[in-house]
Amino acid sequence: MSSPGIKILVVEDEALIAMDICEKLTDMGYEVLKTADNGADAIKYADELKPDIVLMDIVIKGKMDGIEAAEIIWETFSIPSLFLTAYNSDSVIQRARKFNPVDFLLKPFDDNKLQEAILEMNIQGAISARQK
Repeated sequence: MSSPGIKILVVEDEALIAMDICEKLTDMGYEVLKTADNGADAIKYADELKPDIVLMDIVIKGKMDGIEAAEIIWETFSIPSLFLTAYNSDSVIQRARKFNPVDFLLKPFDDNKLQEAILEMNIQGAISARQK
């Protein structure tokens, strides 16, 4: 069960994976606003579209990684990120945890884990505060 009205920006540099994630989110009842494959576009779309949450791959195209893009998006627009990553090293996770509120999903992830992570962020108020 999704929370109605949650708008999501997907940042993923692999086109097929991005398409799959968007399809899953739409099937769950979320509104996918757009996809980006690099940090500069992610920041631009966050500013233009004002999503409630950003699903952010950590390794993306361009000069900045997903953690840097998420930091700018959080500090500039107060939009939380849910990180998607195949890397579970402590240093990467600790670096990303500096930018609250965030959560992590390790790839590959199943639909239930994605749904749970988004709902948990909503319960914690990270998304709800954005919708007011």
